[in-house]
Amino acid sequence: MKHLKIFIELTRLNKPIGFMLLFWPCAWGLTYAHKFIQNGSLYFYYLILFFLGSLLMRSAGCIFNDIVDKDFDKKVNRTKKRPLAANNISVGQAFLYVVFLCLLAFFILMQFNSITIFLGLGSMFLAFSYPYMKRITYWPQLFLGITFNWGILMSWTSMGNDISSEILILYTSAIFWTLGYDTIYGAQDMSDDEIIGLKSTSIKFKKNIKFFVGSCYSLSALLLSLLFIKYIGINFFTFFLFVFFLTLFYQVIIFKKKRQESCLMAFRANNISGLILFLSIYLI
Repeated sequence: MKHLKIFIELTRLNKPIGFMLLFWPCAWGLTYAHKFIQNGSLYFYYLILFFLGSLLMRSAGCIFNDIVDKDFDKKVNRTKKRPLAANNISVGQAFLYVVFLCLLAFFILMQFNSITIFLGLGSMFLAFSYPYMKRITYWPQLFLGITFNWGILMSWTSMGNDISSEILILYTSAIFWTLGYDTIYGAQDMSDDEIIGLKSTSIKFKKNIKFFVGSCYSLSALLLSLLFIKYIGINFFTFFLFVFFLTLFYQVIIFKKKRQESCLMAFRANNISGLILFLSIYLI
């Protein structure tokens, strides 16, 4: 039971918001592709595969992130009790977990076509590069946006579509979405990160953090509106799209950079945001 508890803490399986934020972009891209290629059985099968892949890769990424950040995590109040930071598991054991999870994810990846497999292998490079970004740039949240939303491209190509301008617009919109919510998330650790020398958009824009997050969300909303303009009208799609925009506005209103609980609440609200946009695209 002790080893299971450590594994759950390492992979954050007790905090599903992480892998859901990886899954929702996959679901958006797959659902949008399904509108052009009507194949119901393949759609639902792939939806399950992308969910499992998101779960596995997010888990592997969390462990690898903790390996890389072990010494930093010891100095941050929010992370100092993580298994590696607290020396409850060795780096070698943790790395074996990463390899095992990646092998399972690779098995799932092999169920797709060649271009999706190629994109999936590229996503692994992005995922394992991310932990180093906060050491070299104030824009690790942008890199996370590029990485976390890669599933939009993969899910689109999995349905037999070439990369198009439409899916690139959806991908770019999602990057701004992630840039916004991860800036909110990073606000929790600003004081500790500044002391130990880590960088983030939360620190870079700390004097105007609400304006920055609001700008990111506004750009995301604008791109979605441009992409789906021909579907906007008096219908359920438009209703859910409007509710999605409201959830983003709600987050900007409620989070306060000096109140960790408000930042966490706003960040977690993005699971609902992701679900609502999924429903909107499904109802096109």
